[in-house]
Amino acid sequence: MAARATPDGALPQGVAPEKGLQRNTILLARAISAAFPEISDIGGYRQDALKWHPNGLAIDVMIPNYSSAEGKALGDRVLAFAMQHASRYGLDHAIWRQTMYTQGSSPRGMDSRGGDTANHFDHVHIATEGGGYPTGGETYAL
Repeated sequence: MAARATPDGALPQGVAPEKGLQRNTILLARAISAAFPEISDIGGYRQDALKWHPNGLAIDVMIPNYSSAEGKALGDRVLAFAMQHASRYGLDHAIWRQTMYTQGSSPRGMDSRGGDTANHFDHVHIATEGGGYPTGGETYAL
């Protein structure tokens, strides 16, 4: 699935709020919004005990109807998109359906953290290496 870009190759802002996100995370969020128009909610910066969201390094791609076969398939496609382009987005890791994915390693199951959100059944969590905070005027292109 190809991302929709402007004629100059720039990706428009997608559904994720970009305040507090680092450049690689913004690029990833925009690419996912462009490639998956059925995604209507992507979370980003928020306080958390771990470094990923508070430092603008991660997004949570919320999957509509995540418990249905269609929802699971959509989450699988979002995960595959992120992993396929991992080097382009500076991907650190992704979590989907209680499984951690990293480049060059086998997926590994995670202990239960409680419910569907904590176990990443209703969203794909994708973390990047950041790339620094925007300074203004950046163009986010594939």
